[in-house]
Amino acid sequence: MTTPVIGRIHSTENFGTVDGPGVRFIVFTQGCRMRCQFCHNPDTWKIGSGGHEVTTDEVLDEAIKYRSYWGEKGGITVSGGEPLLQLEFLTDLFKKAKEKGIHTTIDTCGKPFTREEPFFSQFQELMNYTDLLLFDIKHIDNEQHKLLTSLGNENILEMAQYLSEIGKPVWIRHVLVPERSDYDEYLIRLDEFIKTLKNVDKVEVLPYHTMGKYKWDELGLEYPLNGIEPPKDDRIANAKKLLHVDDYQGYTTR
Repeated sequence: MTTPVIGRIHSTENFGTVDGPGVRFIVFTQGCRMRCQFCHNPDTWKIGSGGHEVTTDEVLDEAIKYRSYWGEKGGITVSGGEPLLQLEFLTDLFKKAKEKGIHTTIDTCGKPFTREEPFFSQFQELMNYTDLLLFDIKHIDNEQHKLLTSLGNENILEMAQYLSEIGKPVWIRHVLVPERSDYDEYLIRLDEFIKTLKNVDKVEVLPYHTMGKYKWDELGLEYPLNGIEPPKDDRIANAKKLLHVDDYQGYTTR
């Protein structure tokens, strides 16, 4: 008998419409090393505790209950937390999903990425069963990335370049935060970087919001962006213009 592969997840969502193409079953994994100042799920940070343990079969069985709602484009998205901290779980889940013809998507910040072993070989295996990545670039400037997330971005940008090398489709996502990332010079640099990639099907500007602040309060954490309001419509439009959002056509089958 094959030993079940177990992962630790925070929660699931049955009818996700903003985390990949179509209607999707979303799995939010537990655990993340980054400490993004705008994080709306700080309750997913703890690694090795929090959330609950499930097998890949349990997740897949639950997801398939909603398959009739997915249409031609929908499927399963694994988000976080940070999914790449649980490569064995993710690979086994996606392998089984692909055997059933299910579209698979990962929503990741890319921070765990390294070309060192054993991670790199496991990541390459995972890519065999992954159709699309929603790739979050929090900040293009390394020092500002450290301020915003507590960690640098060198290996994140390296992962973006690797995905371009292998032609794996990505949607680039960027959270627009006033007084942090919402400066023209940074947006122009991000646009220049994105243009070096050959696999970008879509660029999304996600306006910062404060809807998750209550979780920081419940956890007894000091919210680092107190006093910073969501970006105005004109700044959102400016970011979309500088990042040439309209030049991308959305997900395509490669």
